[in-house]
This record gives sequence, C-alpha cells and structure tokens, in this order.
Amino acid sequence: MQLFIITILLSSCSQNNNAKYITVKNIIDLERTFETVVLTKVFLNVEDVTKIGILDTKTKKLQLTQTVDNDGDGNMDDILFQPQLAANSEKTYEIVLITEDEKPKAPTFCFSRFVPERIDDYAWENNKVAFRVYGPAAQKMIEDGNPSGTLSSGIDAWLKRVEYPVINKWYKKAKEGTGTYHKDTGEGLDNFHVGASRGVGGIAVKICSTYYYSKNYTKWRTITNGPIRTSFYLEYADWDAAGNTIKESKIINLDLGNNLSEFIISLEGVNNIYAGLTLHEKDGIITGNNKKGWVSYWQPHGDSELGTAIVTTKKSFIGFEKYDVETKDLSSAYANLKVKNNTVTYYAGYSWKESGQFNTIQKWENYLNQFHARINNPLKVSSN
Repeated sequence: MQLFIITILLSSCSQNNNAKYITVKNIIDLERTFETVVLTKVFLNVEDVTKIGILDTKTKKLQLTQTVDNDGDGNMDDILFQPQLAANSEKTYEIVLITEDEKPKAPTFCFSRFVPERIDDYAWENNKVAFRVYGPAAQKMIEDGNPSGTLSSGIDAWLKRVEYPVINKWYKKAKEGTGTYHKDTGEGLDNFHVGASRGVGGIAVKICSTYYYSKNYTKWRTITNGPIRTSFYLEYADWDAAGNTIKESKIINLDLGNNLSEFIISLEGVNNIYAGLTLHEKDGIITGNNKKGWVSYWQPHGDSELGTAIVTTKKSFIGFEKYDVETKDLSSAYANLKVKNNTVTYYAGYSWKESGQFNTIQKWENYLNQFHARINNPLKVSSN
C-alpha cells in the first residue's frame, strides 16, 4: 500500500551531522502496519538517499528501508519504510547518515520479473500473494492458431501458502520437467483460470452494455525489487472501444504484507473504467460497499475457498455491478471507477483459505474495510 507523504520540506537537511527529524502521524482508530511511506530526496533535501537511515527515536532501532530509482537513470529517487503505529498515535524518527554495512537486512520478499522461459509472462509476488500477466509472444501464438499461447489482459493469481518467494522455483521446475506449479506440493499452486476474463483486477471500458478490453501487454520495465516493494511498468497497444481509441499503461506496486497490488493506470480516451473480478463457475457470493469503495467475490475454489477484491478511495469509486453472460470467462463483478487527469488508482488482490490468512468471508470483508480506511486516511509525515 503506497502512502503519499504530506510534503513539508526539511528546512535544514544538507548531509551533515545536524539532527533532522520527521514525525509520522496516524489519525484513525486502527493500528498501522505494512503501509509504505515514501520519502523523496526532494522532501529530505538530500542528493543521495542511499546513505540515509531512519532511526526510531524511542527504540533507537534503525528501520528497514529500500531505495527506488523511479525513472531508470541510475540515481535513487525515493527511500521507503514501513512504520508501525498504534491507533491515533505518532512516532518521531531521526534521519541519519549510515554506511551500507549498518543498514538493516531482510530477504527480497517483494519480487517481480519478466519470464522468457515461459513465453513472455511477467510475474510478481510478496510474502502473501503472487500474480502474472501475459505478453505479446503469448498473444501472437493464439493469433497464429497455437493453443499453447494466451490472449488476455486479465490478471492471473498464483495461490501461495508460504511466505518465501516461489516464482523462480515454480518456473524452474516447470522448465526442467521436475514438477508442475499446477499441483500443490505444500507451497500452493496455479489453479486459477483466467482465459479471456478480467482475472483479479483487469480493466474494461463499457460502451452501452458492451465491455471492451485491451490485449496482452507490449512493453515492460522492472522498477524495483526489495524487502518492502516490487514495482514495474507495463504498456499496451492502443485499443478500440466502439470507435474510441484507448491508450493504456500502468505501474503496479506490491508491498510487503499486503494482499492487494496497487494499480496506477494511465489512460487516454475514456472518463471511467471497470475493473473486474472473474466469476468463474458463478457459484460464489458478490458483495460490495459503495461507501467504503470495494467489491468482492468469495467463491468455492477446488477443495477450498477464495476471496478476490478491488478497493479504491471514495473519490474514485462510482459503484459496483454484476455482469452475467453465457459466454465463457466473460462474467464478472465490476467496480466502476473514475478516471481523473488521465489516471485511475485502485488495489486488487486475493486471499486463499489454504494460506491461513482470512479463512472466512467475514474476516476478508473486515480486511477490505480496514484497507479502505487506511488508503483514505494516509499516514501524515512532517518535519521537526
């Protein structure tokens, strides 16, 4: 979950030995964990965020951080960390200079990459969930009559039951013929059918009563991997929606401890979109909350149960609806979202009962309500 800081510039923050502090404030009656605060080098007024440490002034512990190069120019632009705050509380942190050896270390749980060994998937994961999308080579295979390809801009879910990374391991055993990720051997499996559906959060444009989609992504760029966040960029060929040319690209972020990926979608040619959840066998329960900006689908899945959802801010959420048709893969629960200044942001993801995270629909919906409260009331960051 990305939280944009309230930008109050540090008045004296050249890289010297003067003390510099920031305060992070939680204004709601919920504990805050696994929420990512982004501090830009402009905010910190420093040239090199790789030398920065964030010290809890009470515990005297350095916080786990990750630096990010957003534009690929080789220079780190942001430093990320995940503070832990009690309800209605605040914490003060000192900005300090540290060496590389002094930085707290943690595994790269948040990971994504292009997967050429499986045609041209792009896959991503954290310690809770995993996903993948499909590229132009997989699209061309279908268009050339090869059923081994995939033609879809839907989001596939890989169901994990372990916290450690599985993407490389699962693709490797499939490539080497030593196993398959379609069978659960204790870590989870891919038994989530996408086809032409929206999967978990793929978008559509609705004209009259017809939904239109893009095809597979055409370009990709990995932005960052690390202990706190994975982030990447996808671009799509222009696509047609009843005579309207749609231009689409997106940045997807997935942070440590989150079941939902953040989708920041850039669009031209449309004022609102529909983000969808596939209904599969149509034997599940669609629920939603217009005031709290989410739609969910809780369904039987194999010998277990699975919840999928889309959440956004109250400013972006127009409503939700069910689209039920006979055509295979096209039935969806849709969230209708506003596009403002050619951008729309929402969060989409899942919880699999076998992971032990949320084993009832009530616990899943409670998570969605709390997630909505947090993104509508971001942590406030100021300088002292």
